[in-house]
Amino acid sequence: MAYDEKLSDRIREALQDVPDVEEKNMFGGVCYMVDGKMCIGVIKDEMMCRIGEEKEEEALHKTGCREMDFAGRPMKGYVYVSDEGMKTQTDFNYWIDLCLAHNPQAKAAKKKK
Repeated sequence: MAYDEKLSDRIREALQDVPDVEEKNMFGGVCYMVDGKMCIGVIKDEMMCRIGEEKEEEALHKTGCREMDFAGRPMKGYVYVSDEGMKTQTDFNYWIDLCLAHNPQAKAAKKKK
C-alpha cells in the first residue's frame, strides 16, 4: 500500500457533496483537486492539507500537524496531519473545512503545454 487507502476513503466521503472534485494519483499518493486546484491529499499515512500561508503557523500548533516538506524542501501553505491530529470526526472535519475554505483563494497550477 503506497498510501493509506482508508484515509483516502474518509476524504472522498467528506468531499462527496463538494462540486468539481477530481481524484488524481500524484506524489506516490492521492490528491483531491477542487475546482482544478490541489486541495487535500494522502501521502503515505498522512493527510496533506493545502491551507494557505496565513493559516500555517496557527495550524502547526495543532496536535499531529507538521510542515510539509517535499523532496527536502518546505512547501509554504501546506501541512501534513498525522492520525494523531484527526482521531475524532471533529478534528478530521476541521482539516477538511480548513482546506475547502482556502481553496477559492488558492492558485491553480499552470497548465502544461
